[in-house]
Amino acid sequence: MTEQPRGELAVRTVAMPGDTNANGDIFGGWVMSRMDQAGGIAGVSRSRGRVVTVAVEAMTFIRPVRVGDVLCVYTEIESIGRTSMKIHIEAWAERFMTTTREKVTDATFTFVAIDDAGKPRAVPND
Repeated sequence: MTEQPRGELAVRTVAMPGDTNANGDIFGGWVMSRMDQAGGIAGVSRSRGRVVTVAVEAMTFIRPVRVGDVLCVYTEIESIGRTSMKIHIEAWAERFMTTTREKVTDATFTFVAIDDAGKPRAVPND
């Protein structure tokens, strides 16, 4: 059986030439930024308010992303504390002009829910 993405699709975007390093591969930081964005979307939805990223656990880049690939980022909430959430995030590349889809990286991000003053607030229990 072929591996499938975990969670819900949160971000889908195309990798462009301006996002490449000298080797022509997409910068890892660009991919990580899209993952942080997707995690923020999931965190805001679950906490019903602002969240900030406080940690990223063990990100390993499995395969490169290339110009023209469509980056799809999936999120799944792993655990919820009083003010924080651990969200598993996977990035998959839909290879340019093919039907091939490959996982390129994954990590667990920790987000903290904050109030308007930037102070931690409780994540609702529902």
